Amino acid sequence: MNVDWLIRGRDGRLSAYLLSEATVRCRAEHGPGGSWDPPRTVGGDQRLHSVLALGQGPDRYTHLVSWRPTVKAESGLVHSTHFRPDLAALDWNPIGHPDRTGDRTGNPAVAVDAQGRAHVFVRNKGGGVSMIAQKEKGGWGPWSDLKGHDVRGDLAAVTGTSGRVELYAAVPGGVLHWSQEEAGAVPALDEALEASVRPDTLQALATSAESTTLFFTDDSGDVCAWRPGTRPVTLLASAGPGPVRVIRCELDGHDCTLLAQRAASGRVAFAAYPTEEESAGAWWTESGPELPADALLALAEDEEGRVVAATLSPTTGELRVTRRKDEPGIALEAWRAV
Repeated sequence: MNVDWLIRGRDGRLSAYLLSEATVRCRAEHGPGGSWDPPRTVGGDQRLHSVLALGQGPDRYTHLVSWRPTVKAESGLVHSTHFRPDLAALDWNPIGHPDRTGDRTGNPAVAVDAQGRAHVFVRNKGGGVSMIAQKEKGGWGPWSDLKGHDVRGDLAAVTGTSGRVELYAAVPGGVLHWSQEEAGAVPALDEALEASVRPDTLQALATSAESTTLFFTDDSGDVCAWRPGTRPVTLLASAGPGPVRVIRCELDGHDCTLLAQRAASGRVAFAAYPTEEESAGAWWTESGPELPADALLALAEDEEGRVVAATLSPTTGELRVTRRKDEPGIALEAWRAV
């Protein structure tokens, strides 16, 4: 899954989205620290491939995108919207293929702009990136070829504080960055970073009114932060081999960026630092039980503004959650299975 599978809905409840065989299932929390609903199928009976991307806009609607099989050796992208955890999501709606026809070309990514329009990005057969976006008055616009070359691994789509959409992609020896000049515009390729980047480790976060920050792991195993227009900064050594998850939150009255990663020990490691002040440094602190090797990790804030961390094993379906205590630092409650 592409990053944000734990999402706070319009009614304040947290929902966890998981892939189960050929369908997407959703579990919703009744309230902060409360019980969780049993899994429900999202988007109807459409058979899907085992890939899922999620995004959310200011209206707090959840947008889901996946690939579905069409005819032999071919696939197409489909989209659904989940307005609230206690409502059924819309049925899967076909949105086409970046090359008109063909099989899957890569994992999609989704970002939602300030007007609530989903932007779906996916690698095309030429090795660049294509995009399709919702129109302001409904429906979908045409596919746009955003160019690029030799794109590898998952894409990182993000909506800045401005409400405009940006995209990052790993390529051999660096990262490509696209951004919108104005709302609704086709994102333009505007900067390339030369750096050693491990594919499938990218995550982007809106960190100020002017900037988004890309987090990635380099070939030496260090977690790095990069804002277009600046040089990348080495933040700290990776806690483990998996991707880092990030969230911007308030800790002890300060605007901070919180990182989480499955550590080499199998537990979850956390680190925090003042947002956009990488020079302040960050240090890992491990928490919780040892996790299955396939466990996914996510971060969110509940309706009370408390950071929630969750892990999910696709093999067993086990969902575990913890919340930050009302104490200084990154003090967490005991992890519990739900």
